[in-house]
Amino acid sequence: MLIRPAGVGGVLTAMLLGGGVLAAAGAEPVRLEYRFRQGEEIPMAVAHRALTETTVAGTRQTVETATDSTRRWKVMAVDAAGRATIESSVHDVTMTSRTSDRGEVRWSSRDSAPPPPGYETLPESLGVPLSRLVIDQAGRVIERRDLRPQPPPATGDLMVVPLPDGAVAVGAEWTVPQEVVIEVPGGPRRAFRTRLRYRLDDLRDGIATIHVDTTVLTPVDDARLEARLLERIWDGTIRFDVERGRVVSRATGIDRRVVGFSGAESSLRYKASLEERLAPQ
Repeated sequence: MLIRPAGVGGVLTAMLLGGGVLAAAGAEPVRLEYRFRQGEEIPMAVAHRALTETTVAGTRQTVETATDSTRRWKVMAVDAAGRATIESSVHDVTMTSRTSDRGEVRWSSRDSAPPPPGYETLPESLGVPLSRLVIDQAGRVIERRDLRPQPPPATGDLMVVPLPDGAVAVGAEWTVPQEVVIEVPGGPRRAFRTRLRYRLDDLRDGIATIHVDTTVLTPVDDARLEARLLERIWDGTIRFDVERGRVVSRATGIDRRVVGFSGAESSLRYKASLEERLAPQ
């Protein structure tokens, strides 16, 4: 089942010292909130790795993909309530794909070679705004507008990690409900209720370490749908700079297997990781 057990958090004591947040006995909880400044640009180095192993009717196929990119957020405006209008863009990308029957294909936007078939329009999406979001200081998306067609990210909007309202201590948890629509070609299309659970695991030297996991609340009774749902079920760790008010890194991953998605002897394994880190300006 795609159900995650509940975790048990510890007890936090924290204090403000010299402008940074350090663990200390008897201190008050801290407030986690975004602090963006109009005109600033925030680059993120993003690395995505995925392995898909499929076995159907005794035939096994493996597909490996690796994507490295530099994504940038530009803060267009910040209102009096701290709500920020942000535009996102991708400035460079390097992609590698390996299949067990067709070998390796690699393309980098830094090279002069044209992109491979299926990626011809990718250069047009580089260096231009892809979406515009308005988020509040807790990371809630107040408004979103996609400026170019793009698939929804499996692990949510880059950098927009929802934060709790009010001050929290280590061990505090907060949850965010989501609805995920899964579609199988030629098959059923269903919506699944999921829940992201966040937990403040640690707070030291001004960095809050947050754990996140996903729980599927809707029963999954079709292996085909479960196979499609795999990439939307992930766990991870987020590091948040309390004083600067932003995510400095995020690492999420999944490694799961589904049996019977295409016949009794079929199986699918999906293993993936996504790492994001603040890049030098």
